[in-house]
Amino acid sequence: MNTFFYILLLVTALFASPTQCTGIYYGNEAPEILNTKLIPKTKELCYTSFAVMHSGISRTPLWSAEHLTRESLRSKSKRSNDFHAEEQLNVDERSELDDYSRSGYDRGHMAPSADMPTKLAQHECFSLANMVPQDANNNRGIWSSIEGSTRHLTNLKGELYVITGPLFIGSSIQRIKGRILIPTKIYKAIYDPSSGQGAAYVVNNAPGNDYEVVSIAQLEQISGIRFFPQMRQTAKQMAMNLPDPEVKNNRAHNTISDKDIIRFIEKLLKGNW
Repeated sequence: MNTFFYILLLVTALFASPTQCTGIYYGNEAPEILNTKLIPKTKELCYTSFAVMHSGISRTPLWSAEHLTRESLRSKSKRSNDFHAEEQLNVDERSELDDYSRSGYDRGHMAPSADMPTKLAQHECFSLANMVPQDANNNRGIWSSIEGSTRHLTNLKGELYVITGPLFIGSSIQRIKGRILIPTKIYKAIYDPSSGQGAAYVVNNAPGNDYEVVSIAQLEQISGIRFFPQMRQTAKQMAMNLPDPEVKNNRAHNTISDKDIIRFIEKLLKGNW
């Protein structure tokens, strides 16, 4: 083995991010945490269909990672809604169901339920280790649409590597009940292995439908995390085209169903209204 090749392997090993979660990350390399303030009390959690890098400081994931494929999305399992605290984490480093109770925030999935192909994966994704405090309007509006657009792009491309997480930007970050850090922004980074291109959606953790698409290099700069270590640096500088999210108004509470109309007519006919 020549000296240059040996040095190249050594440098790669030094900068690689080892992971126990196989089959999730592109090239089987997890993101690298560059901002040393994010490193304390981190723990990698491997699940069947996604992986989490959890922070015991924020009591949220720093990211949740998925390898989405057209085939896995076709196997979507029924939503379980069994939110639960993560028993793999120390009690003083994890969030609890009571933390979110009457907090005014949704328990926002980072790896979404609609991506999960099996009953076990559904259960796992409702771990609070996969959640951040998320504005309800954001969670059920633009963010839900971004998740749908990502699945749509997966069906078009065949497979994508996706990393989703919170951003804590600014000097006045708040906590719910003095425990869980509230993100100021949320991102979804996407890598397309067929083209070698990538980009990220970024939204404010607030009401409204505004979002932006940034390059992976831009996201790395604001997050302090190096995503997709095997992605070419030149490709990181340019944002690939991502589909526009189709925002649907959440009007379920104002919608009158056919059954409601039938009941109304029956009551009128019977004189019981």
